[in-house]
Amino acid sequence: MPSALTKLRRRTKALHRNLRGARMAARAIASTDHPLLAHIIPMRRCNLACTYCNEFDDFSKPVPIEEMYRRIDKLGELGTSVVTISGGEPLMHPELDDVIRRIRANGMIAGLITNGYLLVVERIQRLNRAGLEWLQISIDNVNPDEVSKKSLKVLDKKLQLLAEHADFHVNINSVVGGGITHPQDALVIGKRAVELGFTSTIGIIHDGSGQLQPLGEEERRIYHEMQSLEKSSFTRVNSFQDNIAKGLPNDWRCRAGARYLYICENGLVHYCSQQRGYPAVPLATYTRDDLRREYLTEKSCAPHCTVSCVHQVSIFDSWRAPQRPASAASAAGAELIQIN
Repeated sequence: MPSALTKLRRRTKALHRNLRGARMAARAIASTDHPLLAHIIPMRRCNLACTYCNEFDDFSKPVPIEEMYRRIDKLGELGTSVVTISGGEPLMHPELDDVIRRIRANGMIAGLITNGYLLVVERIQRLNRAGLEWLQISIDNVNPDEVSKKSLKVLDKKLQLLAEHADFHVNINSVVGGGITHPQDALVIGKRAVELGFTSTIGIIHDGSGQLQPLGEEERRIYHEMQSLEKSSFTRVNSFQDNIAKGLPNDWRCRAGARYLYICENGLVHYCSQQRGYPAVPLATYTRDDLRREYLTEKSCAPHCTVSCVHQVSIFDSWRAPQRPASAASAAGAELIQIN
């Protein structure tokens, strides 16, 4: 169990983080001219090989730290609110702590998505000192299988270490769909997360192109029961998944490329992890003109998208600026730039 001092630090940091989040939310409503969330990849290599994942390899080198600094500073110049470090497995980057410090130095909230395998007490304490503000681990099953080794059996000791030592917020995401053999495992994982004092969410695993995977009857039952474990917060804005669970499309305005940026290990901006190659513009040359163009551009993949973070940031602008097909949006964006 965490010490009284750790609990006090955790509560103090949570209060500070929530106040910053509230200010950023107010700014998001007041202005559409900056990204709300960016995912940045410092390392494509991963120490696991989950069969449903198309976001890793087993050979890539880490992005040099000076290049990471340039990319983070550019996100700061664009006014980005939150930067989430992802991968691959970002804990394999030898200078990850410096990446986190640079994010914080630019006034942005720093988050991390990891498979958790490399977490030990000393590593958690280093993340505390670097200023990490939240961490997410996705756990796919209770026991490892041919689909995924991200299992509760393997990771439970890591979760106990986080509960005891982490000053930052921890969320445990469990999943259904996408070939997961035992959907009822999600309930076991979610209840364990709550027992340890973490928040718990559930996601519907996308296929290899990030698209719709309708749930079976048992998977839908598990999904709805899991929702009752979720506490109210921004990361639990996921009503769009109700349609996905039923195999139905969503009618929404995806603001990827504007409010959400996915920066790959090569420093290119993409719509999301599942749409790499679009628009594939170098972050170094990305401007507010690009943000405005993509803000107005309709994304053909949107109706069946399962990427939660893109849905969540787009909610801020669901009532604003109808979108147009890519060519028309580019013309409208050019006109808007001339007017401004």
